[in-house]
Amino acid sequence: MTLFIIGLVSALLALIAVGLMRTYYKIPAKELKRRARSGDQLAEFLYRPVSYGLSLRVVLWGLILIFTALAFVCFARATAAWLAFFLIAFCLWLGFLWIPSSQLTGVGASLARLLTPPITWLVRVLYPLTDRLVAFVRKHHPLHIHTGLYQKEDMIELLDRQKNQPDSRISDGEIALLQHALSFGDRLVGETMVPRRSVRFVKADETIGPLLMDELHKSGYSRFPVLKTDDEDESIVGTLFMKDLIGARSGGKVAHVLRPDVYYVHEDFSLYEALQAFLKTKHHLFIVVNSFEEIVGIITIEDILEQVIGRQIMDEFDQYENMREVAHRDAGKDHATRKKAKQEPAEPVADKKELAAKAES
Repeated sequence: MTLFIIGLVSALLALIAVGLMRTYYKIPAKELKRRARSGDQLAEFLYRPVSYGLSLRVVLWGLILIFTALAFVCFARATAAWLAFFLIAFCLWLGFLWIPSSQLTGVGASLARLLTPPITWLVRVLYPLTDRLVAFVRKHHPLHIHTGLYQKEDMIELLDRQKNQPDSRISDGEIALLQHALSFGDRLVGETMVPRRSVRFVKADETIGPLLMDELHKSGYSRFPVLKTDDEDESIVGTLFMKDLIGARSGGKVAHVLRPDVYYVHEDFSLYEALQAFLKTKHHLFIVVNSFEEIVGIITIEDILEQVIGRQIMDEFDQYENMREVAHRDAGKDHATRKKAKQEPAEPVADKKELAAKAES
């Protein structure tokens, strides 16, 4: 009878060890650490033994094995061997299958609060031994945990699931940005480029003046491909930047201010390849050609970045390359503010005697 009671106590201790393991690893260690730093007392309490890493698992598994073996021996001596096996199997089922693993229970939290101090002490005492054991196992049998991800689509699906996670602290905007960053390289230059019919070309022999600058300004672009003067030859000879026209003398030619650097990219290139070309050349506009070496459009680095972030880049300085225009606009706002201030009645100024009386009071 005494052996049977010892067996029951040993089985109960094994169940408690299983419950502690479920409780300690209910929440990932990183999240437990974040909650502990934010002031969560239970998380701070649980993180003490969890901070020892795999050493805690080694200690808990050791306790489970010791108490389970002791319970089996006591049951086998007090009863029949088959009954002892049945009782141990029932205890293991109760511990690993019946105890919930998806949520932190009140009983588990209470047990953790009660038993964490001795468990922490035991892990700390055995840490030199368990740490060497863990290092030996990792050296000879490295543990590789499969992520379950095989291709980009799996990662995008994982991000979709993250949106519906109740305790997620990653915003939908950040998740969308990650998804676009993963998938933008699958698109081709030909799908993203500005087609030739929509491109504003400039001829090298065009005269710089108010009409040309106003027309280019209204187009909404800040860079323009420059065509060769010869009507029979439509080759690109350079790139015109709106900001280069600011200091240009009226009446000059586009050929005098254009930049001669011209870069080409094939329409079948991926956006990832195009982005690498942009970064390598440090040029922000490429001429897109097809397999027949025909110009089919242009692509800018902004076009690629829009695919990465998933929305159009609206930069007010794309429409106001002339810094004088920006200064004039801001000066107009300041002028309106000052005018409004002048129209408001000024507060009466107290004389010196009133100020002195207030100071004495």
